[in-house]
Amino acid sequence: MTLEEKKAQVLMKLRQYKLLKREEKKDSIDFIVRMPAKKQKALLRCIPTAGTVGVAYTNQLGKAMKEAEIENGIIIASGRYTQAAKKKAETLGIELIPRIFQAFNIFKHKLVPIHEILTPEEKEQLLAEYRIQPYQLPRIRASDPAAKAIGASPGEIVRIIRESPTAGKYTGYRYVVED
Repeated sequence: MTLEEKKAQVLMKLRQYKLLKREEKKDSIDFIVRMPAKKQKALLRCIPTAGTVGVAYTNQLGKAMKEAEIENGIIIASGRYTQAAKKKAETLGIELIPRIFQAFNIFKHKLVPIHEILTPEEKEQLLAEYRIQPYQLPRIRASDPAAKAIGASPGEIVRIIRESPTAGKYTGYRYVVED
């Protein structure tokens, strides 16, 4: 099992994706998964090459997504992504997982609190209860390792539940912003 495949398995577990199909190709490993939160399918592609990942890889995944009629794509690679690949991925709806993404569950560490993405109903209730706009909340970057692990995207609100010796449990909220 390659490191990228381990990262894919951790990602699927953290985001609660259901594996539908696994396919090995000569230069990649593809996973078709169901995303329960969005009720859509996604195509995860693990690229074990240590080189730079360019536009060709994003175009190939975009083509595969179109053929399989899948809306979302994710690339997991150990190399770095070119600027052109990042721009093309953004237009095709492909998420690029950075090479520093951990191959283990970071939420098992005692210093990392629980992170959850609020549903749209919970988000509206929170904002109405406190009479605030989302930008008035403390911020968390979309590139934060915990936010990346749960799949938080800009514009969403993350609930963070910490254990506290005095308060028992403390709940905080963060507004997800671009990098």
